[in-house]
Amino acid sequence: MDEKKTSAQSEKSTKRFIFWKKKERKKPETLQEKVVEFFRQLFFAAIAAFFIITFIIQNTRIPTGSMEDTILVGDFVLVNKFIYGSSSPKYIPFTEIELPFFRLPAFKEPQATDIVVFEYPGDRDQLLPNELGVNYVKRCIGTPGDTIEIINKVVFVNGKEFWKPPFIKYYKGRWGDYLKPVPKGVAEPRIFPKGMPWNEDNYGPLVIPRKGQTIPLNKYNFEQWRTIIDREYNEKVVAIKNGVVTIKDVPVSSYTFKKDYYFMMGDNRDDSLDSRFWGLVPRDLVVGQAFITLFSWDRDIPFSQLFKLLGSIRLDRILLLLH
Repeated sequence: MDEKKTSAQSEKSTKRFIFWKKKERKKPETLQEKVVEFFRQLFFAAIAAFFIITFIIQNTRIPTGSMEDTILVGDFVLVNKFIYGSSSPKYIPFTEIELPFFRLPAFKEPQATDIVVFEYPGDRDQLLPNELGVNYVKRCIGTPGDTIEIINKVVFVNGKEFWKPPFIKYYKGRWGDYLKPVPKGVAEPRIFPKGMPWNEDNYGPLVIPRKGQTIPLNKYNFEQWRTIIDREYNEKVVAIKNGVVTIKDVPVSSYTFKKDYYFMMGDNRDDSLDSRFWGLVPRDLVVGQAFITLFSWDRDIPFSQLFKLLGSIRLDRILLLLH
């Protein structure tokens, strides 16, 4: 009797297991079934890759030397996108057609000394860049509310000398001499903000705007902030009429910023077009933090010379952590 009972319970348990057992997919046999299965797996792999690249980690290739010798031309760098809060795609792929997008919560905000990847906001006087969605990589020097000043090429933040990157670089002339700093008071026409009597070596002080901060706006300083204000409205709204500044034809004497901003500089200080020239980076254009060099090679060697290209791989930069 006990044996029958045990057998019945075992059979019942086996049936329950079979009920919950995952049904195995039929192995493709015909050519048509194999082709369908191949494209099915390819589709799911593409979805997984899209998710990873969009929200987690992205690879970016470095085309310029503005971050030398921290990051070299030809480096393939991995970017941590979720640490600052990943965003959904902003543009239809291979076009500049904008899409509604959302941003996931950030684990932390960009900090001074971080190596940050961001969308280029455009030249100093441009409402929009010539090409949308182009990523730049620089070092974050100033965060919202900080005061930036450069004295004879030495960076100061909030009155204290800024940490020097271990691989900071200054241009050496033909005979090995460093360039002398451009003297204070010698104005560089390309400098940001527009009209300031500063240059790349003697700059500021400049207070980095933060969200909710209010500044006075008048006929003497409106050109300094015109482009940033226009970008916050996504159209040209700032004008001056009869000596009075207007925003959307409404007279104003002050402006309250809608976004947080960051000041970015290259570690190759004498050969970097950065926030000193084209301006500040708004928080919504921050993409992620560059954290490791995957590998590196000579980008000037074409793929047609494959073996020479492979021979140019810099072994000392494989899986090199960036700081």
